[in-house]
Amino acid sequence: MASITTIFKNEPEQQPQDTDKLVDLFRNRAELKKEFAALRNEKYQLQDRIKAHQGATERVQQKLNHLESLLLDPDWVHNVVVFYQLRRLAAHCEAKIERFAEQLKQQREQRVYNKALVSWNEELKQSAEEVQAKIGEQRLRVQMLEDQLQSKRHKLMTMGGISKLLRGRSQASQVENLQASIVAAQAREQTLLHELSCVETRNPPAHQGLDISAKRSINFMILAFAQQLYLDYVDDNLVGLAKESSEKSVGAVNYGSKFECDQLLQQLISRREEVEQAGDFAALLKTRAKMIAKTASFRNDDDAVPIPGTVETIFDIDPNGVVHQSDARLLGENYFGIAKILSR
Repeated sequence: MASITTIFKNEPEQQPQDTDKLVDLFRNRAELKKEFAALRNEKYQLQDRIKAHQGATERVQQKLNHLESLLLDPDWVHNVVVFYQLRRLAAHCEAKIERFAEQLKQQREQRVYNKALVSWNEELKQSAEEVQAKIGEQRLRVQMLEDQLQSKRHKLMTMGGISKLLRGRSQASQVENLQASIVAAQAREQTLLHELSCVETRNPPAHQGLDISAKRSINFMILAFAQQLYLDYVDDNLVGLAKESSEKSVGAVNYGSKFECDQLLQQLISRREEVEQAGDFAALLKTRAKMIAKTASFRNDDDAVPIPGTVETIFDIDPNGVVHQSDARLLGENYFGIAKILSR
């Protein structure tokens, strides 16, 4: 009987400490699963990046191999030189427009900010003067009250027995009222001094940016500058060839024999020298920008970039002020990367 009782005896209940350990174990197991999953995702991401880099490296190697084969080919080596000189011209023109646009934007932003700063300084000066005037008035009031207090105290001290008995309490009350008024006036003065300090330490306004009108004006000047570059290199179609080189790969364009390539290189070098030695044409750009503004239109009232088809007219202004017009889709075909340079 004792053995049967022993067999069916209840198992000992789990202690709270064992339960806590079991919960911690499952919790740690869940955290380890999360960390493992995160590491596995990171591994896949790194593998994808490696594949992408390998693909990019292979493409670059293919380009290098193609370029090497062209340089080794006597019929193509001169074309390669011309191609990269034309691409250099395209990059040079784009960089010039970018610099011009950035300088123009900075000048306009600084002009707008200076105007706002002048207005802010005037308002600050006016506010400070108003507070200073109130401080002066308050100090004058304190001085008057102190004079009245001194007079009342003197009168109270010099009163005779009967006068003091009859009017002494009234005089003492007036003295107390004057003292209270002085304390209040001094507190008001301290408040005004604090207000003046806040006005004088007020921070200037932050840059607010340019409005649509200013952005449009800047874009007209950028378009005028792009037209100038276009006109500088339109002879012998250098501008068209430069644009083509920036859009195609080496070997995709054949410029002819060695003699023809040498001629093209000489034209390119001579023209660049002439353009770099040209004088200042700021006034011409302003005139051209006004002409562009007259023909430009916009899809929406809040658009800063004009519709490309409305700014296709090229205004070539000669030294005598005579305007010759032609058409070129500078914005529509994104000459010199102008689409990304315009303010928006």
